[in-house]
Amino acid sequence: MSFKNVNAFKKRLAKRLIDNGSKNAIQAVTRSTTFVEKAVQNSIKQKGTGRNYTRGGVTHTASIAGQPPATDQGNLANNITIDISTKSNGSVVGQIISSAPYSKELEFGTTNMEARPFMQPALRKSKKKILSIFKEEGVIRR
Repeated sequence: MSFKNVNAFKKRLAKRLIDNGSKNAIQAVTRSTTFVEKAVQNSIKQKGTGRNYTRGGVTHTASIAGQPPATDQGNLANNITIDISTKSNGSVVGQIISSAPYSKELEFGTTNMEARPFMQPALRKSKKKILSIFKEEGVIRR
């Protein structure tokens, strides 16, 4: 079997293959996950726009339903962490973890309180930046 224009074929193939794909994927996932982690933390650190109340001698401004929770002592924002892992099949997974015990209730609401989502909106708002990072790292084509 012979090929015509082997050099042209090699050029086309090289455009489709990514050198250091695994390393690039790890860097892209790490950068993206870190970016979203910061976006989540920043959304929580915003001043609330809801009602004012006093608890333990401290005046607090609550967030209104649908907005990220307003910070009081920083516990929620300080409990946002990331985990990057490489699976046995070579895929890379980045997770943003909120380990405050009331995270789920704030994100999704309860029967007594409407949701104050902070994780999902930060991820949605970060979509363009995540795509940009994956392009910069050579994981996806420009």
